[in-house]
Amino acid sequence: MKIHEYQAKEVLAKYGVPLPRNSGVATTPLEVAAKVSELGGRGVIKAQVHSGGRGKAGGIKVANSPEEAEQIANGMLGMILKTHQAPQGIKVEKVLIEEPINIKQEYYLGIVPDRNTQCDVFIVSAKGGMDIEAVAEEDLDAIAHLPIHPLEGVSDYELRQVCTDAKLAPAVINKAAAILRQLYNAYIGADGSLIEINPLAVTDDGRVLAADAKFQIDDAALFRHPEFASYTEESEEDEIEAEAHKHDIAYVRLGGDVGIICNGAGLTMATMDEVKRAGGNPADFLDVGGGAQADRVKTCLGIVLSDPNVKGILINIFGGITRCDEVAKGVVTATQSMAITVPLVVRLAGTNSVEGAAILAESKLIPASTMQEAAAKIVALVQAA
Repeated sequence: MKIHEYQAKEVLAKYGVPLPRNSGVATTPLEVAAKVSELGGRGVIKAQVHSGGRGKAGGIKVANSPEEAEQIANGMLGMILKTHQAPQGIKVEKVLIEEPINIKQEYYLGIVPDRNTQCDVFIVSAKGGMDIEAVAEEDLDAIAHLPIHPLEGVSDYELRQVCTDAKLAPAVINKAAAILRQLYNAYIGADGSLIEINPLAVTDDGRVLAADAKFQIDDAALFRHPEFASYTEESEEDEIEAEAHKHDIAYVRLGGDVGIICNGAGLTMATMDEVKRAGGNPADFLDVGGGAQADRVKTCLGIVLSDPNVKGILINIFGGITRCDEVAKGVVTATQSMAITVPLVVRLAGTNSVEGAAILAESKLIPASTMQEAAAKIVALVQAA
């Protein structure tokens, strides 16, 4: 679950991570002006959206008076903020108001899972304030890593060493190492799946502060955290993704025009690859789950079709425990009760696939015997539309 910057900072504050002073979030220009007054008349107004690169897109601005803050908020609240991470744009519905700080140096701190070592790992870099991916491409030596033992954790010495390896200023190393410890406590305590502090700001007056924060929480652990219930409603900016997750459907909107419905994450990704190989652009990742009953298929079709970019749909189901004839009945029943105006190609493989194919042959659906054939058919139909 993604949470906003202000929510991430609420979590981090509980674990002692030093932060800029703030007066909270606001949803109207008058509220923004009042909150800037609380900070002494000057404030940083920060759009609260799930995307990096907000500053370059006009989502972070400094106000030197409450009146200026109200003017800035008039333009920022309600705007569609387009960033490199969200080129489709995200509507700004609330802003965070913080004290202005004079930044002398910017660093990067993070914790992410490393599937190669099957451990969480600290990432530290002296090149903060920019995408860590860009740093890795330009200067891999500017990034230091520290794997975290799942049982033993890390020692204070190791935290200081990774800061030294990352070439942080000697005067900052002890403070940065202490913040890494606090981040790790927050990551474990809140069942995090990612933390990024970018930048970790060193100010002119010697403070070391988490000027920005990105925090993701493991969905599977939310039952342990009733305190995050209020965050769940705001965890997704994309309305279609939010609707899918209400039905416990794994769905990610990708922006293409070929809708994809499969069972199993691996098969879904392989189907996306085949659509790309055939010259198409997947509109989504959707894993229907282990079964494909009519109601479930109908819900998935409704979610995929709610994306106005979708010009065709590919359903690719592998029947293991799930029988293909039952899947075919479910797909036919679902489509008969819906007004679908785009082409729909179905490929079934596995248990009772012959019986399933016979059911599809009696419907208006377009059958395919292989994944490659199905991808080629739907791409050709979409491109001809």
